Amino acid sequence: MLLELRSVSREFRMNDGRILHAVSDVSLGIEPGQALGLVGESGCGKSTLGRLCARALDPTRGSVHFDGRDVTRLSPRDLRALRRSVQFIFQDPHSALNPRMTILRSVSEPLILHTDLRGARLRAQAAELMEMVGLPAQFLSRYPHELSGGQKQRVCIARAIALKPRLLVLDEPTSALDVSVQAQILTFLKELQSRFNLSYLFISHNLAVIRALCPRVAVMYLGRIVEQGPTEEVFVAPRHPYAEALIDAIPVPEGRQPARRITLQGDIPSPIDLPRGCAFASRCGRAIAGRCDAAQPGLYSTGAAHDARCHLYAPA
Repeated sequence: MLLELRSVSREFRMNDGRILHAVSDVSLGIEPGQALGLVGESGCGKSTLGRLCARALDPTRGSVHFDGRDVTRLSPRDLRALRRSVQFIFQDPHSALNPRMTILRSVSEPLILHTDLRGARLRAQAAELMEMVGLPAQFLSRYPHELSGGQKQRVCIARAIALKPRLLVLDEPTSALDVSVQAQILTFLKELQSRFNLSYLFISHNLAVIRALCPRVAVMYLGRIVEQGPTEEVFVAPRHPYAEALIDAIPVPEGRQPARRITLQGDIPSPIDLPRGCAFASRCGRAIAGRCDAAQPGLYSTGAAHDARCHLYAPA
C-alpha cells in the first residue's frame, strides 16, 4: 500500500469553543499506480481529507502512512523528503500561480527548494517539464495572465511533477475550466499516470470524471466514508442510500431518464452538532427507527473490496 489512512479524524475549534468535525474516522488506502476517486457534496470534508493525505494538515486522531511509514510522526527533515513524493494540484489554476512570477520561476520553484539545479541546467529541466505537459519552452518567459486557464493548469501539473512524485492529490483540478479544456486535461492526466506509474487521489464533484479516470471510488458524507469499492460496481449497484441518491442525480439525456428517482429530504446535519446515530438517518427513506438514529453504523463488507457504512449491511 502506498498511502494508507487509519481511523483518521480532523477537528477544528471554533471561536466560540465548539468543535467542527471536518473528517471523522476515515480509513482508506491507495495502491502504487492506482487512482482513487473521492466524491461527495460541498462541505463534506473532501479537501480536508486531501490535505491530510499530503500532510498539509495534521490529523486530530489516527495516522497517515506513506510507503509503510507513519508520516504523522516524521521529523522536519524526513517531512521535507516526503514533500518530494506527494504533490498537490489545486482547483483554481488562476490563484495557484503567483501573478508576479514568470512561468519559469513557478515551474522551477520545487527544483530550487529541493535540488542543486541552477542557471542553464535549471532552465533546461523546466523546458523539459513544459514539453511533458504539452507546452512550448517559449512560455517560460511569460506570466500567468498571458496564458489560458487550461495552459495554467498544465503549468501547475508541470510544477507538481518536477520532483518525480509518487502520489498526486488532485482537488477538483478541472472544475474551473471550460468543458472542452477539461477533456484535454483529463486525457493528459490519464497518459501521465500511465507514463510515470503515478498514484492519484482525485477529488471531484463530477461523477462522470471519476468514472472515466478512477478504478476505485470512495463516497464521503459529512466527514465519513459511507461507501467505497470498485467504481463500476458502485455506480451500477450502490449499496449506501446516500451513494444511491448521489449517482441517481447524475444528469442523463432527455428520454433516457430512469423511472426510479431518489429525492433527498431535509438538510445536511451540522458538522458542529453531529447526530448521535447515522448522520444520514434524517434524510434516508430506509432508516430503521430506534437503530439508525441511535447508533453509528460501522463500515461493513458488502462484497469483494466493497464496503458500506450502513446498518442494512451489519452482520446478523
